Amino acid sequence: QVQLLESGGGLVQAGGSMRLSCAASGPSGRTFSTYPMGWFRRAPGKEREFVAAMRRSGGSTDYTDSVKGRFTISRDNAKNTVYLQMNSLKPEDTAVYFCAISRAYALLSRLEGNYDYWGQGTQVTVSS
Repeated sequence: QVQLLESGGGLVQAGGSMRLSCAASGPSGRTFSTYPMGWFRRAPGKEREFVAAMRRSGGSTDYTDSVKGRFTISRDNAKNTVYLQMNSLKPEDTAVYFCAISRAYALLSRLEGNYDYWGQGTQVTVSS
């Protein structure tokens, strides 16, 4: 069982930056760097959607079109933590952000069903 805990959310003005963190605990028998990770978000009144993913440490990344060039997914394996750096934030980025981890080994996916463990979410609000 893997537990994920997001942090770093809050209120920011449009054009500002914010970094979300997702700390993993409980993975045993497997190096954290090998876990594919993803970030998703759910805006008010909308379904949860894909934001960014990383296949494994140093591997391929993928971003939804609306955040390309503004958001960056990264990880610190020594801290078992994955980050989402968000720059040039827009009001439409307002959402609850979730991190997710997959038990697969070679995965770069936008599909929620491919992720096995989820954090509780952290609220990001971007004011205009």
